[in-house]
Amino acid sequence: MTARLLRHALSPLSPHLSVPRGRPLLSLVHLHVSLTQRSILGPPKLCRHLTSSKQQQQQQQQQQQQQQQPLKPKRVDPIRSTAFSIEKHTWAERYSPPWMLPYLQLSRINRPAGTFLLLWPCYWSIALAAPAGHVPDGALLALFATGALVMRSAGCTINDMWDRDFDKRVERTNKRPLAAGKLSDTQVWAFLGAQLSAGLAVLLQLNGYSIAMGAASLALVAVYPTMKRWTYWPQAFLGLTFNYGALLGWAAVHGSCAWPVVLPLYAGGVAWTLVYDTLYAHQDKKDDMKIGVRSTALLFDDQTKPVLNGFAAAAIAGLGTAGYMAGLDWPFFLGLTGGAAHLAWQVNTADLDDPLSLQARFASNKWFGALIFASIVTGKVW
Repeated sequence: MTARLLRHALSPLSPHLSVPRGRPLLSLVHLHVSLTQRSILGPPKLCRHLTSSKQQQQQQQQQQQQQQQPLKPKRVDPIRSTAFSIEKHTWAERYSPPWMLPYLQLSRINRPAGTFLLLWPCYWSIALAAPAGHVPDGALLALFATGALVMRSAGCTINDMWDRDFDKRVERTNKRPLAAGKLSDTQVWAFLGAQLSAGLAVLLQLNGYSIAMGAASLALVAVYPTMKRWTYWPQAFLGLTFNYGALLGWAAVHGSCAWPVVLPLYAGGVAWTLVYDTLYAHQDKKDDMKIGVRSTALLFDDQTKPVLNGFAAAAIAGLGTAGYMAGLDWPFFLGLTGGAAHLAWQVNTADLDDPLSLQARFASNKWFGALIFASIVTGKVW
């Protein structure tokens, strides 16, 4: 009787348990052993099926959460740890007084990569203009370094004044001082006046021909920030602005321009800017599409790398032509070959969807500029 009751009670588990007929005590022992074995071997198939369903639901929930989270950089690029890479906190955030910090951030003095990009074309031109067998004039190099620092900071102020409404809607720029409302209009205009006054003081140290050329460049500085509203080629206008020193450097040495030298140099510099600033613009392409800002990154889209390889070749061709017309010796062309390899590395290894990769390639252009400058000087004195 007891055995029959046990078998009836345990009938749902009958595929998994073995309960002999008769002998109730022995049946209980068998029941204990069978349950022990089942606990060791695992849950019945129904339990396993329920557990598997729960796991699948959890995995689906995790996947949905991951899809909703913002994209993270795909890899850590070792180059971004260099001194001039774009970091979240710089010396300005750590050491400057609170009242000064917005001005430093507005002028980007705490981020010198852009200053180098403005300075190198000036240095290339000054070095090309040096007499054969001589290095460039150190005092003139120092004067142009000061001018590049001041005018780049003034350009950033003008750019942010134009773009404050756009900057509020772009994740990378919404904490800039004007976008965040940290400075009033009066403060910004006063600061810009001081910057332009300092730039004028530097310009007045040059000869009259250079002063006239330098004054003409202010039109480019003022107009460039508006180009992203009207054309997909704002990077080309940036190139015309940032490489103006290719003309001004030679003029500062000789009081005139040797156009067969400086025009190829200028064109090569513009092509170089199209390379590095298009890569840089890919950081903001999603936000730019939403707010209506145009760029070569959006224009070239999935053809960015083939097009930029073409501009890199044009940059090397322009620099090579300038060096040839200036009578440089073979060390220059050897260094130029290294520069070509560097641009090819930038374009073909950049991950166009990874901000860290793009920032690293952008920051590495200071080394490209330094390599070309060293090659020009070596080609002059060889």
